[in-house]
Amino acid sequence: MSNFFNSLSKVVHTSILIAVILFIFLSFEVGGFDIDVLFWSWLFRYFHVVAGIMWIGLLWYFNFVQVPNMSKITDEQKPAITKVIAPAALFWFRWAAFATIVTGLIVAHLNGYLHDAMTLGVMSGGGKNTSIGIGMWLGIIMAFNVWFIIWPNQKKVLGIVEVSPEEKPIAAKKALIASRTNTLLSLPMLLTMVAAQNLY
Repeated sequence: MSNFFNSLSKVVHTSILIAVILFIFLSFEVGGFDIDVLFWSWLFRYFHVVAGIMWIGLLWYFNFVQVPNMSKITDEQKPAITKVIAPAALFWFRWAAFATIVTGLIVAHLNGYLHDAMTLGVMSGGGKNTSIGIGMWLGIIMAFNVWFIIWPNQKKVLGIVEVSPEEKPIAAKKALIASRTNTLLSLPMLLTMVAAQNLY
């Protein structure tokens, strides 16, 4: 059993298999699902939630765990973070941000509220479209920060891109401010997303 749990690949593939089995079971419970717009909307919403959990989970990992504890790590140990853990975490972080935005836009399109949400419900009387629209724009701003501020500056900090020693602290400060901005926006973004689904 320990061999199974030592393999992330086996655990993830088994998790996917269990999810598929549960989907089939739930499908039989209601006499089957039609492969229609409602089905695709549900499927992409599921992908959206999974990607969002990965993205915001890593955002909070960086802000609540890694960054606050870097000063407690000895210089000899820091390469384990900067050369191995941080680059891997940033890979999943940026692609989860991308996947969250793309799947969210697909869900909005499939449900017919993409335009109304992107215009904050101004032409449709507000309410749900305003709420989900605010969440979408906050998510887009956060994804922009990931790809165009955090990642380019982290590449300098981690030595993936060669820069002068004077540039590294400047890049680190820019990445930190963008990451803290995303942390600041994360709870309002989640609130508006959940509110749109449950309060209207």
